[in-house]
Amino acid sequence: MIFSSFSRFLSRTQLPVILGGAGARTCAVEGPAFRVASRPQILATAALAVAVLSSFAVAQPAQQQAIVLTGGKLLTVSHGAIENGVLVLADGKIAAVGESGKVKIPSGAKVVDAKGMTIYPGLIDPESNFGLTEISADQMTNDLVERSDEIMPHMHVYDAFHSETELIPVARLNGITNAVVAPASEDTIPGQDIFIQMYGKDRDQMIMGRDIALAMNFGSEQRRRGSAGRGGGGGGRPEYPSTRMGLVTQLRQAFLDVQDYVAHRDAAAKKDDKTFKRDLKMEALIPYLKGERPVVIGVYEGYDVETIMALAQEFHLEVILNHVTHTQEILDKIASYHVPVIVGSIYDFPRAGQRFDAVYTLPAELAKRGVKIAISSADAGGPVSSHSARNLPYAAGFAVAYGLPYDEALKAITLNVAEMFGFADRLGSLDVGKMANVVVANGDPLDVRTDVKQVYIQGVPVPMENRQTRLRDEYSK
Repeated sequence: MIFSSFSRFLSRTQLPVILGGAGARTCAVEGPAFRVASRPQILATAALAVAVLSSFAVAQPAQQQAIVLTGGKLLTVSHGAIENGVLVLADGKIAAVGESGKVKIPSGAKVVDAKGMTIYPGLIDPESNFGLTEISADQMTNDLVERSDEIMPHMHVYDAFHSETELIPVARLNGITNAVVAPASEDTIPGQDIFIQMYGKDRDQMIMGRDIALAMNFGSEQRRRGSAGRGGGGGGRPEYPSTRMGLVTQLRQAFLDVQDYVAHRDAAAKKDDKTFKRDLKMEALIPYLKGERPVVIGVYEGYDVETIMALAQEFHLEVILNHVTHTQEILDKIASYHVPVIVGSIYDFPRAGQRFDAVYTLPAELAKRGVKIAISSADAGGPVSSHSARNLPYAAGFAVAYGLPYDEALKAITLNVAEMFGFADRLGSLDVGKMANVVVANGDPLDVRTDVKQVYIQGVPVPMENRQTRLRDEYSK
């Protein structure tokens, strides 16, 4: 199917096939039936086709006309629900919000009748791999993690982010307008996250924040176990660090090295020493040791939480805990840390001896203890996957079914995420002055029966289609 679509694309273009190496030549494709001499020709043609297709990316236009959504139920997140509300979107921002009859409608605005609809702020996924992976089985489409070392804070997700990924439009159609993009979790410190907008002409326009947080992981997955690689049995000699003791020691040494680096750097600066050699790994960790940016620590077990939090407190890190899937026995202690928590996957299996709903009730139990929570779209029993990001609102709905108050669930995928990562002044609620990232749906956003009818990003109605809808339409005729 992919090849036939590719053939149709070629048949409609006079696309030159450029072949490298000896005997390189140029030919034109003139119709659907064409001859490919060798695999290198296919690869060369495919590469050029991808480059041409990438140039067709649609630029996000600025909002030209004010849009007024009238008659719908507004879920403001920050100040309750308005049953018969009016929302004004102008110049890419929310210009007014209130009850029907109490909001002035700008002259020349496009008025949209949203009666019977539910209107809410765009959803935010606090952990995704958007633009870092496309097809899990094809390593050429995966830029998830640099495996050459465990401590890689100078790896920047923005260097690998591929904005043309087909996974973004899929999630966007279900109301997700923003996301944190993080590297995979195999390394102890795999790199620094970015914060993205799910619509734009190119990667630069879609990246709202670079290096917004440091990804850190602590647990069994990060241990090195010999020549068979991490996570496997390994018949060879174990590599350092192969134990939790080794992981903590390696992290502590890394932070101590940064402190020494800063001292030598400052001393060199005072002496105007031009020979001082910069170290990108050391410099990448400095803002986090100063507490200027958060460190998102992925950890699953209760005893691992206690260990890694002791280290975080030793170096005064600004922490966001992530996953905490099997920490039911220390929830009071987690609350005592006074740090926000990202929960996911909520669908994970309980441990032997736990209740069947031990994981399902985790968001409710944390919220009951006053912990600020966010909910991610992480898959059950496996790594984060942007293929499942569309299900983000349903994870929040599942938490409601197991005791989380509805308003807290909605905050967990909107305002709380924005607050955790420093975007609350622009996103997360329907408030005047915030970015006009708005979703219009025909029902409760946390209900799987609800259909999203329109998504606005910075006041611009985005195309409500993706590769899946195009294939559906093509083959359902």
